[in-house]
Amino acid sequence: VINCTTPANYFHALRRQMHRDFRKPLIIMTPKSLLRHKQCVSSLEDFTKNKTFHRILIDRAYDKNFNLIKLKEDKKIKKVIVCSGKIYFDLVEARERTKNNKVVFIRLEQIYPFPVKKLGQELKRYMKNADFYWCQEEPKNMGAWNTTKYFIDRTLDIIGSDNKKVEYIGRRPSASTATGNLNKHLAQQKEILEKVVGKIN
Repeated sequence: VINCTTPANYFHALRRQMHRDFRKPLIIMTPKSLLRHKQCVSSLEDFTKNKTFHRILIDRAYDKNFNLIKLKEDKKIKKVIVCSGKIYFDLVEARERTKNNKVVFIRLEQIYPFPVKKLGQELKRYMKNADFYWCQEEPKNMGAWNTTKYFIDRTLDIIGSDNKKVEYIGRRPSASTATGNLNKHLAQQKEILEKVVGKIN
């Protein structure tokens, strides 16, 4: 089960599926909006044979090519936000507006089988002083939260973090997948972003 946020990762997921010497179902979840999103891009080099599918992707702020805010060193990071899909780009845009350089984002590209080892390597960098969160735009009773929370908690336990619980940031539980009201949707989205990066003007 994957939720890709770059064209190259989507390509390599399909290539991996075809070249494996065993057959396993592949479920891909991605919104149509990412097909035209200006930040959802990959370089030609990312499609070459020496590149592979990434189960998780680190924050683009660490890549100078994207000209994003310079983050504090690992030990000064206060929030680590694990997310999946389109919400990542909304979070990055909000962080750029608030200039909050103590928040880092980790994209979960493969939801199942869960990449415990790879995620643990990244979370270990920040476990000294940071709090860990899962952020999604879906209601709490939908999306990946009910699956990922157990795996992230387990990952934090494996790496020996003092903080062994991941917290949730997102919409409250709902019987409907959407509000049906654009203004209400935007207000909820702003509330989510401000819980992550602080007040947005």
